[in-house]
Amino acid sequence: MFTVPNDFALVTRFIRKLRGGSQSFLAQASDGLLYVVKLIDNPQGPNLLFNESAGSELYRACGLNVPEWRPMVLSGAFLDNNPDCWINMPEGNLRPASGLCFGSRFLGQNGNRILEILSGSDLRRVRNRADFWLAWLIDVCAAHGDPRQAIIEEDSARSLVAYFIDHGHMFGGPKGDLKKHFTASRYLDARIYERVSSEELLGFKKALLTLDPDKLWKRIEMIPAGWRNRSALDGFANCIQRLSKPWLVQNVLDTIIDAQQRGTAIKSGDLGAERNPPAAVLRSEIFGAGYDQGYAHHPACA
Repeated sequence: MFTVPNDFALVTRFIRKLRGGSQSFLAQASDGLLYVVKLIDNPQGPNLLFNESAGSELYRACGLNVPEWRPMVLSGAFLDNNPDCWINMPEGNLRPASGLCFGSRFLGQNGNRILEILSGSDLRRVRNRADFWLAWLIDVCAAHGDPRQAIIEEDSARSLVAYFIDHGHMFGGPKGDLKKHFTASRYLDARIYERVSSEELLGFKKALLTLDPDKLWKRIEMIPAGWRNRSALDGFANCIQRLSKPWLVQNVLDTIIDAQQRGTAIKSGDLGAERNPPAAVLRSEIFGAGYDQGYAHHPACA
């Protein structure tokens, strides 16, 4: 019988399946809270749970809002009693393996209104709108291969705050093999990227300069061992290496700002497409400086 560690939670009640390729579902846990649950044997790839947890830790370390996450335990009895949470495959439903899964705290449990699509007037009410620039910068350095996802929460004062979610395609993606154009990780609603001020740019750089890689690696070492395979750890290590180079960070910033201001970023419906950009491209120096090269293994990779 699997003993649930004190810092884990047991999945106790299935609520509903959620949309998306990872086939996550909403569930209640033994702590009484709701979580978005993602499975180790999800159909997207073996690195998904590491990417979700490591991406959350990286974003939080850079001062960005992310939901709390924790390892969850799926019991065999829960799976037997809730076939609606099983994985839908072309050949039929597949019963997931019992054991550990990833749980991201479900936003909106405090009664606040949750938004995914914003009008132009709503965009102006997003208090941390500039954070979308920092998120894009981090995502480029993290080889994020999917559009950036965010949930907007409205507080009691009708102020809107963005929380960044769905990090499974960071660090080269769920299989560690994604290589996308730098606009692939842009937020789909490009209107969120208003003109960025020099003060905000300095804030982005300060957030990365104060990033403590050793402290962050200690957090990564606490991710369940079964999620920390070589491919996932290499992708994370490469990201940290890129973020540690001020000149490279500046180069990425210049590139994404230039692309956005010139209107050359790929339109929302084509963000996932592989095609040559019409003008602005990620500066070639970034690739020449190890952007997509290997990185000496951190002790956590051993």
